[in-house]
Amino acid sequence: MKARWLLPITFALTPVFFTGSAFAQTIYPIDRATMLTGGKFDFKVEFDEVVNPDGIKILVNGADYKQVWNQTEEFIKNEDGKNVSALVVKNVDLTAPGEYKIEVSSGDNKSSVNWNVYQTPEKRQAKNVILFIGDGLSVAHRTGARILSKGITEGKANGRLAIDDLPNMAFIGTSSTDSIAADSANTMSAYMTGHKSGVNALGVYVSRAENSLNHPKQETLGELIKRTTKMSVGIVSDAELEDATPAAVVSHTRRRADKAEIVGMLYDVKPDVILGGGSAYFLPSTTPGSKRKDDINYIKRFQQDGYQLVTDATSLKRDGAKADKLLGLFHTGNMDDVLDRRFLNNDVAKKFPDQPDLTEMTQTALDVLAKNDNGFFLMVESALIDKTSHPLDWERAIYNTIMLDRSVAIAKKFAETHPDTMIIVTGDHTHGISIIGTVDDNKPGTDMREKVGVYETAGYPNYQDANADGYPDKVDVTKRLAVFFNNFPDYYETFRPKLEGRFVPAIQNEKGQYIANAAYKDIPGAVLRTGNLPRSADTGVHSVDDMVVQASGPGSERIRGYMDNTEIFRVIADALSLGHGNRQG
Repeated sequence: MKARWLLPITFALTPVFFTGSAFAQTIYPIDRATMLTGGKFDFKVEFDEVVNPDGIKILVNGADYKQVWNQTEEFIKNEDGKNVSALVVKNVDLTAPGEYKIEVSSGDNKSSVNWNVYQTPEKRQAKNVILFIGDGLSVAHRTGARILSKGITEGKANGRLAIDDLPNMAFIGTSSTDSIAADSANTMSAYMTGHKSGVNALGVYVSRAENSLNHPKQETLGELIKRTTKMSVGIVSDAELEDATPAAVVSHTRRRADKAEIVGMLYDVKPDVILGGGSAYFLPSTTPGSKRKDDINYIKRFQQDGYQLVTDATSLKRDGAKADKLLGLFHTGNMDDVLDRRFLNNDVAKKFPDQPDLTEMTQTALDVLAKNDNGFFLMVESALIDKTSHPLDWERAIYNTIMLDRSVAIAKKFAETHPDTMIIVTGDHTHGISIIGTVDDNKPGTDMREKVGVYETAGYPNYQDANADGYPDKVDVTKRLAVFFNNFPDYYETFRPKLEGRFVPAIQNEKGQYIANAAYKDIPGAVLRTGNLPRSADTGVHSVDDMVVQASGPGSERIRGYMDNTEIFRVIADALSLGHGNRQG
């Protein structure tokens, strides 16, 4: 396999020092970085002026860095043509566990960082790891999914979600290196590398390099498993496969929008199962609908390397489980929401009418990956929880949460016959969403605000699941949940589900500012809500609230208390004993 580490990649971070004084050098990996023994990374020092390479001194626990890393460094006298220098040593590692102090000096300028290098237990605990990501998954999404899916009577839920019974639980901090507020790129990247990163970044530290593909790399879990074991790797998402969460399993870029390049990174690592949307970036520019600017046909390349191609639910069901390597591309962009695909008689999914459900993709991925006696790592993302929470479309978000939970149920069923499987369910970040009561259409009058019930006037919603498929039979019942977001642009609150397609809360005016979408203005009872976000925001944003994680299986006992998101990588690495050199199997 071609090593990703031979390709250039880097990122732009301005460190904050609480003394208020700027250091003359910036070092990557950053201070307090934790890393796995033998895990690969790029070492970089950025100087704030042009320096003489003969005057640079770099010590790793008192030893010259050239002795520690017997590898050729790259000195850049004028980085990106500017009056600043840099030194880079690519594809290095530290094989002995312990505390490391890195000291850099150039003339009178000195700086240092401290790293912690850990080794995993020698005995492997888990054969398989399944990581579920509900993108943007918040507590209210789960509560709403339980109420809509299972019902509630006299204060007690009538049933439990599959997630509810995973025994080990923790809170996760999600902040990035450059902000307390994070996006899916740096949060998922933390899970996949064990290193922090910055907003919009995947598998790199944010340096000052101008080229988004020229930042200090952090080896991803997908790369590590493929480099050091004979395990299989699977990626499943109902977003574009180049989107931040699935991309983080293999990718290195400062700019998550480098989607064409991310497909190339997927091809370099070659996960055994790849299922999702985003086919437009796999196709050459000569193909109608392609979003590439070159003539590379990655679908053909994957097929030439032995991948079975499936393009709809029918072919996935017919051919998927028989494959040893599987590529499924079911939409040119993000796949469509389960509410539109399965329950509403609208035109949303008419372009791709035979898209598989996340449950079907999960089951097929398990069927293929379980053929490997050496075990597997599988990442499954319910991406559309986030993509519908941004436009304040909570009904679609909660239906997508139910779909996530039903996929977790499939994994739990698999674990019953494969008890050496660890299951982790979490999100990458949260949204500011809360359930406050109910909306009752049968209350008198036309003022929808007066139909909102709180406290004892809320009562219970009247969703029903007569066919026991886990979803309410109707989303537009007469007594619904009252769900609101705490951050938003200007928009018209209608207090009703949007049956024709996703909610579009705000549109741009002639000044480039986002204003309330007047398409909803004349819906009876609609209320204008003046936004609390900058007028450059067209949708709601992520919240900084802690993320909840739950887990089961061997190694999951380490999920407890409060954890930084980088610690999830260590939980997985420990369970699979990945820190012992080239472990095969």
